[in-house]
Amino acid sequence: MTAVATAGASEAKRSFMEVWVITIGHALTHWYPATFYVLAPVIGAELGLSYTQIASVITAQAIASALSNVPGGIIVDSVGRKGLLMALSLAWIGIPYVLMATTHAYWMLLACAVLIGIGNTIWHPTAIPTLANRFPERKGLVVSIHGMGGNVGDAVAPFVAGMLLNGVVIAGVINLPGVTWRQVMIFNVIPGFFMAVAILWYLGKMTLSGKGKGGDRNLSLGEVMKGFGGLLRNKTLMMLSVSSAFRSMTQSSLLVFIPLYLLNVMGYSKLTMGAAMMALQLAGFIAGPIAGSMSDKVGRRNIMMTSMAMTCVVILMMIFAGGTPLFVFFVALLGFFLFAIRAVLQAWTLDATPKGMGGTAIGVLFGIQAVGQSIGPLICGVIADHYGLLTTFYFMAFTIVIANLFVFAVPKEEPVRA
Repeated sequence: MTAVATAGASEAKRSFMEVWVITIGHALTHWYPATFYVLAPVIGAELGLSYTQIASVITAQAIASALSNVPGGIIVDSVGRKGLLMALSLAWIGIPYVLMATTHAYWMLLACAVLIGIGNTIWHPTAIPTLANRFPERKGLVVSIHGMGGNVGDAVAPFVAGMLLNGVVIAGVINLPGVTWRQVMIFNVIPGFFMAVAILWYLGKMTLSGKGKGGDRNLSLGEVMKGFGGLLRNKTLMMLSVSSAFRSMTQSSLLVFIPLYLLNVMGYSKLTMGAAMMALQLAGFIAGPIAGSMSDKVGRRNIMMTSMAMTCVVILMMIFAGGTPLFVFFVALLGFFLFAIRAVLQAWTLDATPKGMGGTAIGVLFGIQAVGQSIGPLICGVIADHYGLLTTFYFMAFTIVIANLFVFAVPKEEPVRA
């Protein structure tokens, strides 16, 4: 009996170690693009790009993601080697950023963004259902821990990038001069490649076969395709996905245009700009596990609707505080509500998904939300070019209100998992 209990405890410990390994990998999938958001104003200035052209790089990535997320999810559900897929995704996302560092052409930025969008579609449909299947009773918590990794990558990368661009003096003794955005981008990908190797070594043989610890089995490609039609008729999944699309309009637009506003309108240094973006993400890091754990107890709907409503209020406060130090304060406060619901949304999606179809469901969710992610920055780029940067925030407040209306439309009775 004691031996059995000891073995069970050891297995639980090892399984949760896998949560942390996957979470670190997730941090690095976010590290890459978070660096790019800080570099975008500098790249735009060097290459002579308009606000619309800067935003179109993010749009190109999101369109590629929208087109490839569903096929990526289908592949994930029919391929057993989950660890291998995660390692492949992490390496794939990094390579185009190396190419970006060598280019002087706008079209090459767009081409690399497309490659990034395709590679990124494998990570989330693999990692999120894997964690949810291993910890079904703590789904909101483990998915939120995974989300915390994304927040860490999103938080630390802008600060590091801003510091490298600006240069920094440490303790009045160590003087690190600023480097070019190209050098920053090369430095940016090195940790990701090391982590891809670590994931391949530690989780390379991880599967979700029925004989393993996951308690779920991999479906055949034919079974996944048959189940795909059912997902498209799943009202809960569709309403959440459309809500997520409008939320992603808000999020992607904020991540592009907050750095532009801080640098070009408020005249802050690159280091201060990076610190502000770090504050935005650190607030989400704190809020994510709180919201995820609460949603396991009080329900996903209440958490999501409250957080979205508060996001709208904070964006409006940012507009009124435009041009003052209070703007930066509201940027940090915004992160607490904006990023709190990311894991809750993903957990709710899996609640409404039949077993074995988690990767495809996440692929549908991320595919539809990528449509919003592609549209938001482009619309804001046009608005900024014609009416000024601050005006874009009115559009962002409007989109988060629409997102909340779709959450309200989600059926009260959620489908029972097969």
